Amino acid sequence: QVQLQESGPGLLKPSQTLSLTCTVSGGSITTNDYYWSWVRQPPGKGLEWMACISYSGNTYYSPSLKSRTSISRDTSKNQFTLQLTSMTPEDTAVYYCARGGGCGRVSDYWGQGTQVTVSS
Repeated sequence: QVQLQESGPGLLKPSQTLSLTCTVSGGSITTNDYYWSWVRQPPGKGLEWMACISYSGNTYYSPSLKSRTSISRDTSKNQFTLQLTSMTPEDTAVYYCARGGGCGRVSDYWGQGTQVTVSS
């Protein structure tokens, strides 16, 4: 029923800012008790939770990324977005958006993921 689709640039240069959008269909991002997260997976590594926005608009961030991460939403478009500043090659990863019952919890719906590569 619920589908999530990531969109945004696939290639950035060091120091640039990443902006990704997750478009949700089949369900509202304002539905009570759901949380909407951004998660990434560098090549050969595990999943890293980055940020989350709740159904009421409250935001939460990974301590290691908080200083350069921002999550927001557009309820009229049923979308939420990720901004990550000061990109470096270590930020190269597949980026996913996902829905869950809480920030960092097991997600029941995931986007297909989008590859983001940081290179000069």
